Amino acid sequence: MIELIKELFSLFNAGPTAEILRIVGIAWFIWLPIVLILIFWDVWIIYVRSGWVVHSPWILLELKLPREIAKSPRAMEVVLNSFHNTRKGNLYERYWQGFLAMWYSLEIVGINGEVHFFIYTTSFFRNLVESQFYSQYPDMEIIEVDDYTKAVPKDIPNEEWRMWGAEYKLTKPDVYPIRTYVEFRLDDQAKEEEKADPLVSLMEFLGSLRPGEQVWVQLLIKGADSGWQKEAAALIDKLVGRKKFAPPSEEGRLLFPSPGETDVLKALERNIAKIGYKTGIRFIYLGRRDVYTWATFAAFLGIMKQFNSATLNGLTPAWSTSVDYFFPNWRSVRRQKRLIDMYRQRSYFFPPYGSFLWPDSGRVRPFILTTEELATLFHFPGRTAETPTLERIESRKGEPPPNLPV
Repeated sequence: MIELIKELFSLFNAGPTAEILRIVGIAWFIWLPIVLILIFWDVWIIYVRSGWVVHSPWILLELKLPREIAKSPRAMEVVLNSFHNTRKGNLYERYWQGFLAMWYSLEIVGINGEVHFFIYTTSFFRNLVESQFYSQYPDMEIIEVDDYTKAVPKDIPNEEWRMWGAEYKLTKPDVYPIRTYVEFRLDDQAKEEEKADPLVSLMEFLGSLRPGEQVWVQLLIKGADSGWQKEAAALIDKLVGRKKFAPPSEEGRLLFPSPGETDVLKALERNIAKIGYKTGIRFIYLGRRDVYTWATFAAFLGIMKQFNSATLNGLTPAWSTSVDYFFPNWRSVRRQKRLIDMYRQRSYFFPPYGSFLWPDSGRVRPFILTTEELATLFHFPGRTAETPTLERIESRKGEPPPNLPV
């Protein structure tokens, strides 16, 4: 062993290695300033962007549903279209003010059997959010509320509370869509008896939670550029080209796409025409120890499978709080505390659970969902949802007429 160590040290005293080190030492005035500048630049970017996030006032808005909703999820798709923004700012905004592209958190929550819809955004975009929702749902009500995540202890899991959670990913590349409201016959042209809203089962599930149980579902979205659409177009060309130049069959006829392949191509073409969002999905189930049951989160996993398609795409847990090996109890507790903190801070694309220098580099990388897919996962159920614990309002509060005498 001693001889081996001596031999290793000898490499630095003679030969090519010693010559390289000598040259590096002589040229320190060239490479050292470059290294220091790069380090300073990274620290500066982290500093200014952290300031941007900290000084952006965030608010939680509850979306209270009207008694009757006659519109399909297409109305929610129109709302999400208006939120899309990929502006990166000019050089001054990006590198002096720390400007970051805006993101939102869409949340569906069940608390003690009561169902709620929320959107988490900055106060700067409040007018945009309210105006777009009211434009499609004029009878709804939007109010600012306290953060429901702060109503439970910070140290979960503890002696009174247990939890389980997961983050989701797509089962196939982003360009393949999941099952959307079009496949569920929720588009405007469908007959009422043909409609099958997948969110109805979620509403019934959340409405069946017992006192002491809570389920949080979070969809974090940030506008995506058109790069994913170019990838989808290339995939379509590849699929069509493979059939176009296929060898003739035994009867001497060209082989054409099967009905299933034709449906895939139609879905891809419809998907590519939509606006895309970088998306992250989280799920948390927590409850007091006397009511906590594994069946609850197992039921949620089953509900999410409604959006999966064998020929297209689907959603599956990519990471969860469960651990099988190597100190499972200790590691599971750490994951639970980490996940609930990630949820509370609505952090996914940027710190503390993302990167300013390499955005979208968190534990589970964000994937692309179009506005049609997002509207399928987050919309207001219509007449098909009769969940008694889904709070609805009789009418929206209106402003007094401007010419009212005083």
